[in-house]
Amino acid sequence: MIDRAPARIGVIADTSLQRHVLQQALTSNGYEVILNCDPQRIAIEDLATAGADLWLVDLAQSEDSPLVDSLLERAECPVLFGEGHAPERLSENYPRWERRLFGKLKGLVGDPSDAVGPSLEVLLKDAKRPERIELPANLAGQPLAEAPREVWLLAASMGGPEAVKAFLDALPGGLPVAFLYAQHIEASFESALPQAVGRHSQWQVKLAREGESLRCGEVVVVPVAQELRFTEDRSLQLMGRPWPEPYSPSIDQMMLNLGQRFGAHSGVIAFSGMGTDGSAAAAYVRRQGGAIWTQQADSCVCASMPDALREAGHSQLSGDPRALARAMVNRLASQLVAQPASSESFQ
Repeated sequence: MIDRAPARIGVIADTSLQRHVLQQALTSNGYEVILNCDPQRIAIEDLATAGADLWLVDLAQSEDSPLVDSLLERAECPVLFGEGHAPERLSENYPRWERRLFGKLKGLVGDPSDAVGPSLEVLLKDAKRPERIELPANLAGQPLAEAPREVWLLAASMGGPEAVKAFLDALPGGLPVAFLYAQHIEASFESALPQAVGRHSQWQVKLAREGESLRCGEVVVVPVAQELRFTEDRSLQLMGRPWPEPYSPSIDQMMLNLGQRFGAHSGVIAFSGMGTDGSAAAAYVRRQGGAIWTQQADSCVCASMPDALREAGHSQLSGDPRALARAMVNRLASQLVAQPASSESFQ
């Protein structure tokens, strides 16, 4: 497996609050913060020995700093001036600020989620076959229509393939639901996702194809290189244009597209991942009647993404991947008992 170390970031900011926010934002997005200091409290000589891949400078109280002037003259790596005072983490402006900042960072020092691809090798070699949850009798006794009753988005970043695989391994076939799977990953590894996460499950994991319809028993991988939407008849529409920066695929945009077309027949599960992608669109999904669940923090490789949804009050249920699979089975079985008519699909 290829080992890809995260970029090493040095932070220079002249307010303690800004240093705290930058530290939290950088680490939750997978970067390593090697130094986080006030420009008045570090010597010029220390900058040369820090070993940074990039310096992030954010000065609120003073425009001129001899330290920063020296850094600009001597630095052998990029120096990025920040996006100004960071908004409150739970405010509606925070995702926009974060997208601007990390769009620039990824262009300069790379995307930490690129390390997800090599981790697929471990899943492809995994011979373990976990125990599957039993399909409830009321669902087993019903003929399964081709069109799903609900469509759920499985959203993930760092640690996502392992979590999504555990979810699908536990989930029985025969459920009246279809899934979309949006994974932050380098495009060259996209074709390996279906086999890596679906090889032990009863679900067909496949790449998205123009014009196809979502079907029960299928998991469609959301394209990395181009936005996925839905036509009026809810078939897949590949837009031929990249996702909004800085994430590919953009979970926020995919949630908006899903909620717009499927409304109360949709849901989102945010698995292990970095950053806050998905937080900006969560309120819209909820207003449309969709559900939002999250992987619990202690079962995540990186809990930043589901944590952001929980902190904002959007998550209605949290659990480890197997618990989320059981909740999905129970949800679909209880819908059939409570409202037999609702067993019809949205199509």
